[in-house]
Amino acid sequence: MSNTLSADARALLFTEARTANLFTDKQVDLDLLRELYDLMKWGPTSMNSCPVRLCFLTTEEAKKRIMPALFDGNIARVQSAPIVAVLGHDMEFFEYLPKLFPHAPENKKIFENNETAAQINAFRNSTLQGAYFIIAARALGLDCGPMSGFDNARVDQEFFAGTHVKSNFLCTLGYSDASRNFDRGPRFEFEEVCQVL
Repeated sequence: MSNTLSADARALLFTEARTANLFTDKQVDLDLLRELYDLMKWGPTSMNSCPVRLCFLTTEEAKKRIMPALFDGNIARVQSAPIVAVLGHDMEFFEYLPKLFPHAPENKKIFENNETAAQINAFRNSTLQGAYFIIAARALGLDCGPMSGFDNARVDQEFFAGTHVKSNFLCTLGYSDASRNFDRGPRFEFEEVCQVL
């Protein structure tokens, strides 16, 4: 068994993958959402903190609830998507460290009285988990449209009220209408942004 991904797998995940702008009418099997999570959850986070929290909007009624929080440029994208995922982070993730990081449960104390450290850790690691989410979705044949461009406070009130969860970003899921994708944007070359010391 090879320890590297095939060229086809790399293309699926990275080199040929595109950000979905609009979607076809093909629906997503909701069983894929559990499969997606069960794949993405294995990606590493600091102290195995796993702060990401997910809210999947799968019905028209649920998607209508997020519309008032969207910036104008994202409304059509969300409307066309079979599923919209709200990716958030639990600001009290550290409460679960004794379970998730059992060989050093005392690390909970690092964050209990340090809101800044907790906020930085929650945001950083939920963003990492968001990247795993995108890769896992692509691995399962789904197209993704990750986006900012929304009022976080309104989303938090609508979907995470009464919790310690704050929204990070949104990600539409489905099967892309490739004809509606933007042209691929350029990327930096290695020499432009990398140092090898």
